[in-house]
Order: sequence, then C-alpha cells, then structure tokens
Amino acid sequence: MTLGANIGATHSSALRGLAAVVGGVATAIAVSVAAVVAVVFAATLVVVGFMATALLGLAAFALRGRRPARAKASTDPNLIEARNVGGHSWVAYGWNERR
Repeated sequence: MTLGANIGATHSSALRGLAAVVGGVATAIAVSVAAVVAVVFAATLVVVGFMATALLGLAAFALRGRRPARAKASTDPNLIEARNVGGHSWVAYGWNERR
C-alpha cells in the first residue's frame, strides 16, 4: 500500500507543477490583455478630450460671432449714422441736423 501511495503522490506533484506552469502562462496572458485594454482606454480618453476641446473652441467662436458689432465713434463730421431696420430697409439719423 505504501508503494501505491508514493506513486499517487508523485503523479499528483507532477500535475501540480504542470498546473503551476499553466497558471503562470494564463496569468501572463491575462496581464498582457489587461495592459492592452488599459492602453486602448487611455487612448480613447485622450481622443475624447481632444474632441471636447475642439467642440468648446468652436462653441466659443460661434458665441463670439453672435455678439453684435459695436460701432466705432467717428470724428468725421461728414459721416451719418444708419441702422438696418429689417431686410433692405435702413434708417439714417442726424443727417438733417449737420450742415
């Protein structure tokens, strides 16, 4: 009986060694896959950050373009002020007071 117990123990220790090697290989593969997934996720975050920055920049330009332009005060007495009242209609102010 002791001989059979030794054979089983030897066989079991061989399987343990093989299981340790297979487990090490599986761990290495899992670590490699996790590293690749982490790099892909980080690259995705960088791309999303660039897109958000571009979107905010375009929104800033769009909002800046919507602001009405301020007329510069002119010192030329020959210039009159005119405002667009819709479509092709304009109204001039102060033209009859300056002579």
